[in-house]
Amino acid sequence: MQFEHFNISTPLALLEKVKEFYIEVFSLELGFRPNFSDHGFWLYQGEQPIIHLSQNETRQGCSAPGFLDHLAFRLTGRDAFTDKLSALNIEYHIKLVPQLNMQQVFLHDPSGIKLEVNFVNES
Repeated sequence: MQFEHFNISTPLALLEKVKEFYIEVFSLELGFRPNFSDHGFWLYQGEQPIIHLSQNETRQGCSAPGFLDHLAFRLTGRDAFTDKLSALNIEYHIKLVPQLNMQQVFLHDPSGIKLEVNFVNES
């Protein structure tokens, strides 16, 4: 099995903010999206559209978490990443996992989704 993408559905008023967050924080690029009936965007890493954003005015965020706890990514350059988050006034916290020589940076996107960003073998 290969990971394809994940989709975030938000009201139109939040959609642009979520798009800009993933472009700015993760350096994703806006790319081709077929003509679907709803408004939205596809965000690419290289040639793969890994984040789909779509308008949904009926779905509301929930105050209690569901079974999906978070999404995780692996990057390099932890200091540059946390500097970027600080410059963008995005709150985050770091957890160390010494057994894996890993530093995990936790944050939330504008729609409230918890994100984990892992950095391995960085001091």
